[in-house]
Amino acid sequence: MHALQCGFCTPGFLLALQPLVRKAGELADDEIRSALAGNICRCTGYENIVAAVRLALQRVRDKSARAAPPG
Repeated sequence: MHALQCGFCTPGFLLALQPLVRKAGELADDEIRSALAGNICRCTGYENIVAAVRLALQRVRDKSARAAPPG
């Protein structure tokens, strides 16, 4: 998924989103946007960034589910 363009804002987004992705809970788009609010990206309308966060959260949940012991 192509979420970022020039890369200038990438470090800030990654640092802001790391706690959310580690929790791997279900988040609404407005919650993701709130977490991104402190970082400004001049290249996009944030749609692809929000979609990438949703994809990352899903992948973390899937990985956690596969790693969980049965029972």
